[in-house]
Amino acid sequence: MNFTPIGSGQTHEGFCLIKSVEKKMTAKGVPYLDLTLADPGGEINAKHWDYKEAATGTFAPFDFVKVRGAFVPFNDTLQFRVERIRKVQPSDHARIEDYVPSAPWSGEAMLAELERVVAAFQDEELQVLVTKIMETCRDRLLYWPAAKNLHHAVRGGLLMHTLSILRLAEDVCRLYGFVDHDLLCTGVILHDIAKLEELQVTETGIAGEYTVRGNLLGHLVMGAMTVDRVGRENGISEQTLTLVEHMLISHHGTPEFGAAKLPMFIEAEVLSQLDLLDARLFEMARAVENVEPDAFTPRQWALENRILYRHGRTEGDAVNLLPTQPETESEN
Repeated sequence: MNFTPIGSGQTHEGFCLIKSVEKKMTAKGVPYLDLTLADPGGEINAKHWDYKEAATGTFAPFDFVKVRGAFVPFNDTLQFRVERIRKVQPSDHARIEDYVPSAPWSGEAMLAELERVVAAFQDEELQVLVTKIMETCRDRLLYWPAAKNLHHAVRGGLLMHTLSILRLAEDVCRLYGFVDHDLLCTGVILHDIAKLEELQVTETGIAGEYTVRGNLLGHLVMGAMTVDRVGRENGISEQTLTLVEHMLISHHGTPEFGAAKLPMFIEAEVLSQLDLLDARLFEMARAVENVEPDAFTPRQWALENRILYRHGRTEGDAVNLLPTQPETESEN
């Protein structure tokens, strides 16, 4: 844990994320908190003895907190004895991005790049559709992850994934003139938009569980439902809505992976392939980032149970899959 010694050096304090918390009772019937605390330096079991809920408040998983206490030995390991704990306040000037896995660029910069692409659309119907949907969820897009456990399951991961695919899509359109740019980019930007309703996420950007609707319907169906509702409210034609809805319900490629239909036109196929490419590259990069060159990873169940080889020919952060930073980020 990256906590700072204060006073005599026996006491430490710092910011961290609560990964788990449970209120328990000692043998004498005195309440205490049993917690798992995490920061970029790792995680540790912690106890807050003589816990007084009225004075200290309540806490939940994924709360961002400031703690003070001491490291004490327990069963051949270290435990953190909490003396003070409170939720982080604006006056602390602590950035949650420094304490949880996060996209390499700010949500504001990534979203601004998406909005510039939409502003340049030639198709007015698609421009209106995307703009209206994004207006309803702009704040959440800034920190939402793309998944609970797998690809882009980091703070801001949904925008990171979307922006990566959008850049690939624009290159595809430059190479293949017969691909409809505005239609493909619409599908890219909206293909995972219903993950905002599928996952339970706090402002830490960490996904907890799936929502009831997420479990029962899934983001492909809910995304198509959103497109249909917003499109009809704004007078978008039936043909345009049908094309976009098909792209959303088919982007997982096959029924085996949740698609309601196989992709049935060019832009739907391109979206499906780029979505798979970006997801797999992220998973592979994350798997090999802690492996020494000329060595193999353990088997990766999300990648057909393959072992992966790190050849060592590339340097740097393997998980930074945005090839260049968003323009607004580089201008600051």
